[in-house]
Amino acid sequence: MEHGNITEFIFLGLFTDKAVNAPCSVLFSLTYLAIVSGNLVILLTIKGSHLSEQPMYFFLSYLSFMDVCFTSTVAPKLILDLLTQWNTISFNGCIAQMFYAHFFGATEIFVLVAMAYDRYVAICRPLHYMVIMSRQVCYVLLMASVLGAFVHSFMQVLIIIELPFCGPNQIDHYFCDIFPLLKLACMDTRLLMIAVITTTGVLSILTFVALVISYIIILSTLRTRSSEGRRKALSTCGSHITVVLMFFLPLIFTYAPMADSVSDDKVFALFYTMIAPLFNPLIYTLRNADMKNAMRKVWCQQKHFKGN
Repeated sequence: MEHGNITEFIFLGLFTDKAVNAPCSVLFSLTYLAIVSGNLVILLTIKGSHLSEQPMYFFLSYLSFMDVCFTSTVAPKLILDLLTQWNTISFNGCIAQMFYAHFFGATEIFVLVAMAYDRYVAICRPLHYMVIMSRQVCYVLLMASVLGAFVHSFMQVLIIIELPFCGPNQIDHYFCDIFPLLKLACMDTRLLMIAVITTTGVLSILTFVALVISYIIILSTLRTRSSEGRRKALSTCGSHITVVLMFFLPLIFTYAPMADSVSDDKVFALFYTMIAPLFNPLIYTLRNADMKNAMRKVWCQQKHFKGN
């Protein structure tokens, strides 16, 4: 594979002030621990309870799994770099990190879309819900999400591996992403930048708009429901809307045409790589009575059995 004379890259990282590295490595370590444990609790609760039979929780369990995988492509390396100040990554390691970050991130986007479709069918077509959202349909939607994400990630890798890198090799970011890498290539990459913006950026915006429209339709349908039915539907939809906003808005600011400053990109990237995955378990459990009941049953039963 010919990619110029660069065999490794150096991350400039999040901070110019090295004094904040040690406290931030502790903070990010605790955040990563909370992300992994919180999402695994959701995953195991759903798998160990009757909730796994419901399409909404079927998708939620995979969303939690994607959150763990997505953050794991970025957080361990970031924490290690802050601790050791050894901020290098091999060319192949950089390509692999970019592929997996885009793969898990894009899968998460498509799963969020599948969840919005599930809520639309549940609220707007309740009598046909179990037929439309059969387990087979759920698996088809999940496989389509994975396949779509793979194609998207593979395209990003194809763009980068064909570029010549002959120096400098300093990436102004804390993980390998396509825009910082395009800026390092020793050729004019403006057309490629436009191509990435029109694919990733516009895809993010269109997906977000589609999700917003679906929720406008759902909310307008809810006006005809009883106050109890409306309250329950708003609770589950509210959680989903919050997660969508937290994940998509920073993503749009990173990949849309207006995003030109890499330093801003790093801040926005923190939102969708660390902050959104941290809050997702809280959003889905604190506002969801079904999840809270299932957690009590699954985890309290296990303690009870251990006590016996």
